[in-house]
Amino acid sequence: PCRSFHGYNRLLTSHITSHYDSINQCKKELPEYFNFASDVLDEWSQLEKDGRKPANPAFWWVNEEGEEVKWSFEELGFLSRKAANVLSEACGLQRGDRVIIVLPRVPEWWLLNVACMRTGIVLIPGTSQLTAKDILYRLQASKAKCIITSDTLAPAVESVVSDSQFLKSKLIVGKGSRDGWLNLKELL
Repeated sequence: PCRSFHGYNRLLTSHITSHYDSINQCKKELPEYFNFASDVLDEWSQLEKDGRKPANPAFWWVNEEGEEVKWSFEELGFLSRKAANVLSEACGLQRGDRVIIVLPRVPEWWLLNVACMRTGIVLIPGTSQLTAKDILYRLQASKAKCIITSDTLAPAVESVVSDSQFLKSKLIVGKGSRDGWLNLKELL
C-alpha cells in the first residue's frame, strides 16, 4: 500500500511494480546504461511538469532547529545539474574519477550524491567522525582526485593533504572560505 502525502499517493507503487514485472518477464529490455538521476529523477520531474504526477517533494530535510529544505523533482534536477557542473568544471573531475565526501547529512550531501550519479563520478562517502589518519588512508587507497568536506573537518584534511599525491581539488561546504579550497555554495 502507498503512503499518503498531502492527499496524493506518494509512490506510484503500481507503476513501479508493473515496470519491474515487465522487465522480469522479458517484455521490456533492460537499458544498456542506467542513470538514476536522468532515468528516474528527471523522468519524475517531467511527469510533474506534464501534470501526470502531482507535485510532491523529491527531497525534504529538517534539522533539529526546525529549519527545512524542500526541493521538488524539478529543483533537485536543476540543482544536481549545477553541482555536476561544479564537479566537472571547477574540480576537473570526469566519469570514473573518485571523490570522497566527508560531511554530516546536510542537504548538500544528497545533492552531491545525485550530481555524482549524473556525471558517473564515483562517490566514496565518509562519516564526519573520521580522523586525519582515516582520511589519509581513504585518500591513498581510493586514489581520490577530490575531497568534499565541511569547515570543521577541513583542518583534518589539510593536515594530511601533502601525503596524498592523487588529490587535485578540495571542495568545502560551508559559509566560510579557506585558502586552496573551492566553495560549493559560491560555485553553485
